[in-house]
Amino acid sequence: MMHPKTVTIRYSTKRRTALRSTSVACLLLALAACQSANVYNGVPINRAVGSSANIESLTAVIEANPRDASAFNTRGIAFGQAGKLDKAMADFNTALQLDPQSYQAYANRALVQRRLGQMQPAITDYTRAINIKPDYDRAYVGRGNTYRLLGQYGPALNDFNIAIERNSSDSRAFYNRGLIYQAEDQHQRAIEDFATSIGLNPNATEPYIARGISYLEINDPNAALSDLSVAVNLDKRSSIAWANRGVALELLGKMKDASRNYNKALNLDNSNNLARQGLARVSRAQHG
Repeated sequence: MMHPKTVTIRYSTKRRTALRSTSVACLLLALAACQSANVYNGVPINRAVGSSANIESLTAVIEANPRDASAFNTRGIAFGQAGKLDKAMADFNTALQLDPQSYQAYANRALVQRRLGQMQPAITDYTRAINIKPDYDRAYVGRGNTYRLLGQYGPALNDFNIAIERNSSDSRAFYNRGLIYQAEDQHQRAIEDFATSIGLNPNATEPYIARGISYLEINDPNAALSDLSVAVNLDKRSSIAWANRGVALELLGKMKDASRNYNKALNLDNSNNLARQGLARVSRAQHG
């Protein structure tokens, strides 16, 4: 059997670099777009919390205790989980009117603002939460992620470093700091942070995808394929994972397998340009 590294000679160094860079760009854009739906946004999606039955029971609690700020805060979280962001915002506003020192309500409102694209108000609310409770790690992670999404890597890195120093078991802080290192082409440092994040939360898909991309960037498609295979096993509906797995297979010269992965990605998300471009390349390579 031909060694994979021998097969990849068909691609020039320039072409391999272009493939990997395209992969990184698509990953960062895609992960930024889906931040509101994964474990790293600060409040993991929980359908039971956002169920109509739960919201109805929380409403009954509020009706019985209309001055209870924590009840509004809790229902606000439920509305957020249900995707009813306007109602979530209204509940967090009420919670803060009843208790201006509720750092949890500030952080929860900031998360909703971030999901609505209101980045500066989100930063302000995270800062208010930190001012009230300086050791509130979740607010540092949330504010850091907001800075990261704005491309303000310096302040973001500072917040993640603080969160990590205060609570070294926070997988989100390591993951998001890794994304900053990745964006700055510090891939070895990114790989280390993604590895730590995976160790702390081995069932989250995103760190495997991210580490796989950084492995592609340092020209290790075998390691990338391993991580991206874990990612698709964890989340078979991740178009991002399938597309980047296709890149790894393509770099290893496994064109039929790459084609299947690109097609799978496109079936899940027809707008996945990484998969579309990869499928076109593989087709040319197979028929050219």
